[in-house]
Amino acid sequence: MRLISIVLASTLLLTGCFGFVRDAFDTRRNPGPCPVAGALYDVARIVVFKDDEETFNNVRYTGDIRDVRLYCRYADGDPMRAEVEIDFAFGRGPAAEDVKYTYKYFVAVTRRNSKVLNKEEFDMDIYFIEDDVVENTQLIAPLVIPRADETISGANFEVIVGFVLTEEQLNFNRAGRRFRLNIGN
Repeated sequence: MRLISIVLASTLLLTGCFGFVRDAFDTRRNPGPCPVAGALYDVARIVVFKDDEETFNNVRYTGDIRDVRLYCRYADGDPMRAEVEIDFAFGRGPAAEDVKYTYKYFVAVTRRNSKVLNKEEFDMDIYFIEDDVVENTQLIAPLVIPRADETISGANFEVIVGFVLTEEQLNFNRAGRRFRLNIGN
């Protein structure tokens, strides 16, 4: 009899816990897709030169945004809550003066193909201790995107990431210039 009471009490306790755990997770479906996320071509890479001469021997530091992923959750009239993961690759060139460089990048939320709703800049210190190439993933969370009401889906927004560039760096990227290794003759 005592064993039956223990089993019954354990079952009731576990059922109560599962009910509590189930209620703690919001199981409502998103009413639409998450926003599109990505890096614009013009600002997806950075090359920092020692001086005005744009040669390989004058390259101090480089950076490249490799991938951008966004995960979001929203339901009813709640604001959209999102996480953005950004994969970076960084390089230390022949003209680098230090093993540490601070890269600046931004995350912007826009109305789809329209105006910027919010833009935030971040600093990231990269240390080139053992290698001249470093890969890094940054997580930006929580990213909150307000919606006017429950009829507005994530398809109405986009999240854009990129490096904060000087005018010269932007022009370098727009011209399509880059450094490639010479292979063969």
